[in-house]
Amino acid sequence: MRFFSLAAALALTACATLPQPARFQNPVIDRDFPDPAAIRAADGHFYVYATQGGDPIRNIQIARSRDLVTWEDTGDALPVKPSWASRTQDFWAPDIYRRGQTYYLYYSAKPDAALSDDKRGLCLAVATASSPQGPFTDKGSPLQCGESFVNIDPHAFDDPATGKTYLYWGSGFGPIKVQELASDRLSFAPGSKPTDLVDVVRTENTAEYRRLVEGAWVILRNGTYYLFFSGDNCCGPKAHYAVMVARSRSATGPFEVRPRPLYLVLEGNAQWIAPGHNSIVTDDAGADWILYHGVDARRPRSKPTDDVNTRRVMLMDRIVWRDGWPEIAGKSPGSGPQPGPTIRR
Repeated sequence: MRFFSLAAALALTACATLPQPARFQNPVIDRDFPDPAAIRAADGHFYVYATQGGDPIRNIQIARSRDLVTWEDTGDALPVKPSWASRTQDFWAPDIYRRGQTYYLYYSAKPDAALSDDKRGLCLAVATASSPQGPFTDKGSPLQCGESFVNIDPHAFDDPATGKTYLYWGSGFGPIKVQELASDRLSFAPGSKPTDLVDVVRTENTAEYRRLVEGAWVILRNGTYYLFFSGDNCCGPKAHYAVMVARSRSATGPFEVRPRPLYLVLEGNAQWIAPGHNSIVTDDAGADWILYHGVDARRPRSKPTDDVNTRRVMLMDRIVWRDGWPEIAGKSPGSGPQPGPTIRR
């Protein structure tokens, strides 16, 4: 009886150290802030990085928060363009990764060479900094280039099972790929090759979200690797976008895409159009939260001259786990007030 009482007291004490979560309502960042990638840094803050935007334009947008609910704009994570992309303005879909005291910012950019050669597409790139705020400095050359927009949406992941670091990327109507990074994390491992993980569904059915796949984000939960990804059309007049998920017992697959009819982690509703391109963070109570962009149907443009469905604000919702698969309650973005993440301060 004494043992039980002590255990109960310790449990109550542990619970008491966790503050009541702040309430919030979507969006958590109410400006164009697409493709958000989040990290909890060594200083205790959460940082989130996004595709270029703002006025004046920032190459890689960055914001900071203590609780994932209230965010402050902290400027440009990549204020100086790399020498190989100094005259272009396409800096897309960053990912943030920390190893020791170094922060790695992976992103996509259009090289200057594409200005005179229309066969040149976007490149994967990486920059480093000693602080999550930056400024980040590009390594001086692209990680990899190719045609069209195949080389976009990089995501780095440390695999505890193998001790290796992998980079996931892909779009351009091709599969999501993975390849091992070298120990410096600034290049691919010698002798490594890309492996296809999630393929597109080639169809003229406009209701199919896998006609294009992109925006990979990987987590490991209870021995299973979950690969979140998005498709089909992020934005614009024909916006049609949602988050899907695949799972595997290995970081390099093979991955099983969650089958229909459940299929989706989240999709749009009357208020939130084309939600997707997510990152995942875990709060201090162990709950998983998905950060992603979506278009507010009430304000789908930043400026009257912009195309419709191009103002992609940042949303957040709690992930629920059912039968070994993640999803959002109602499978669409939350609109009303809701309890936020539990964060120790």
